[in-house]
Parts: sequence; C-alpha cells; structure tokens
Amino acid sequence: MSETHATTPVFPPGRYGRRREGGRRRLLPIVATVVFGVGLAGLTYAYYDKFGQTDYTADIIGWKVSSDAEMVVEFRVRVPEGGAAMCMVRARDYDGFEVGRKPVTVPAPAGGGTVDVSQPVPTTARASVGDVMGCRAAG
Repeated sequence: MSETHATTPVFPPGRYGRRREGGRRRLLPIVATVVFGVGLAGLTYAYYDKFGQTDYTADIIGWKVSSDAEMVVEFRVRVPEGGAAMCMVRARDYDGFEVGRKPVTVPAPAGGGTVDVSQPVPTTARASVGDVMGCRAAG
C-alpha cells in the first residue's frame, strides 16, 4: 500500500504573476459602501425636504359634471398664514385618461387654515372623476 502526500504546487517564476500573500483587501469595498450610504441618505433627505410633507395639503370634497366640456371640482386645501397655495386640479374620463387640467391659486384665509374651493375645469371630453394632483407654495 502506498501513501500519497499532498504538496503545495510549485509554479515557474514569473509565469503566472505574483501570488498574494495574506488576506483580501477589504477596506476599499467597506469605504465605498459607507460613502454610497451617506450619499444616498443625503439625497433622500434633500428630496424629502423639497417634496415631502408640506403645509399645503388638499382633500377632495367632490365633483360635478356640468357638461361634456366642463367639470366642477370641489376640494379643501390647508394654507398657512400669509401664504398661498398653487394646486393642480384635473378631470379624468371613465377609463382614467386625463381630459382636463387647471392650475388654481388659493390665497390663505385670515390667520391661515383651510379653504373650500369650487373650481371649474375645462375638458376635452366628458369627464367622470375629478381630483387634486397636489398643492405647493405659490410663487
């Protein structure tokens, strides 16, 4: 019975490049991941600050189809004191396609608070649903 011993392979010098001794370099991937995470957190904060929760919130009250060329959208918007809101109101048909859109400026009431608005929106076809796409500070 013969015994075989495992030996370390011997490569000709200079033929396969240099062999790395020791562990793998892990510092670069860790630093890159941390930098990426900090950048992503900063970008998230910047976009939330710009487009996140606002003082200009709108709630739909209802809508009325007055004709094939117009819909009246009723909504309530909260406007802080001394400000004005710019709201985008739209009308959609039965299939959900947009058939009309109108920007509406809503001034703040004395002392700030909520304002009820009834706004006609011209349409290109008979609308079936009205909604407020969003409100932001005017100007």
